[in-house]
Amino acid sequence: MTNFQEAKSIVRQYFDAMEAATPETVAHTLKSFASEDYFCQSVYPFRELSGPDQTAACFWTPLKQSLTRMQRRQDIFIAGINEIESDKNAAGTWVMSMGNFMGLFDRDFLGIRATRKIVNLRYAEFSRVEGGKITRTGMFIDLIGLMAQAGCYPLPPSTGVYYNYPGPRDHDGLLFTDAPPSEGVDTLDLVNRMINDLAALNESGSMGCPPETLEKTWSPDMLWYGPAGVGATYTIPRYQMQHQLPFRNNLTDKKFVGHVCRFAEGNFACFFGWPNLSNTPLGGWLGLPGGKINATMQVVDVYCRKGDKLSENWVLIDIPYWLKQQGLDLFERTRDILNPAG
Repeated sequence: MTNFQEAKSIVRQYFDAMEAATPETVAHTLKSFASEDYFCQSVYPFRELSGPDQTAACFWTPLKQSLTRMQRRQDIFIAGINEIESDKNAAGTWVMSMGNFMGLFDRDFLGIRATRKIVNLRYAEFSRVEGGKITRTGMFIDLIGLMAQAGCYPLPPSTGVYYNYPGPRDHDGLLFTDAPPSEGVDTLDLVNRMINDLAALNESGSMGCPPETLEKTWSPDMLWYGPAGVGATYTIPRYQMQHQLPFRNNLTDKKFVGHVCRFAEGNFACFFGWPNLSNTPLGGWLGLPGGKINATMQVVDVYCRKGDKLSENWVLIDIPYWLKQQGLDLFERTRDILNPAG
């Protein structure tokens, strides 16, 4: 039986220390928990950061300067063995935390004008733990959600609704003690069956998706909490109407690339890719025109299983990077129009 208590303890101590750190001390704090060859993958404009110093300077220090008195408010905390074995630097034990960074938006961030009001910045953070150190991180935050709270939402109206999403309905997502291994096996098996169903659709060239395909693995009352720009939706019919079919019908050349990390514990599973998939917009998705540029997507999925069906799914997509590949920099455009001095 695998024991994740050491890895979970290291990550929880790291979280506490980083929350207590100031912009001036955050680099020192990160160094005390990270390995010398530490590597962080994050959303645009941060992308790939090598070592604790660069990660602190580019990501943590600016974030802590902008979101003062920032708290990490976790909804899900799990650990597991990565089932993806293709990258030896991603093998082994990972810990995943998902929730919100809550703080006072007191200083401009990426050209987004500060409001001096409370904000919740959705995040999912994956930490690979080896030899008592954090060696690799996948850090995903919903920056379009921050823009919405700051009054500078940069996209047309979304098909779903964006709001401050809740954690699991049963409030059972913080697995500080280890769950029975058999539960995680069942959860990961269900997620992989769902992934295989969708991969088969992509390979067939089908732009749609029969509801029967989803009904094999999803609860009829599924909750899908999508990234800002897409929003959340509820039940299989509304999920198809408000996300899946707009996504499938308005993007072509869909190719699944793979995952960096995928694991489960208890009734929860998660993964992220670098990238997960590639596609070409035909026009319509996000309310934007199409083009001929094939772009990649970095995606996080966090799942909750209830019985033999998936009941809830929290999703982050690096939409700003997907748009950047097509020539639109959301942050640069927002800064130039709304905050030229930012």
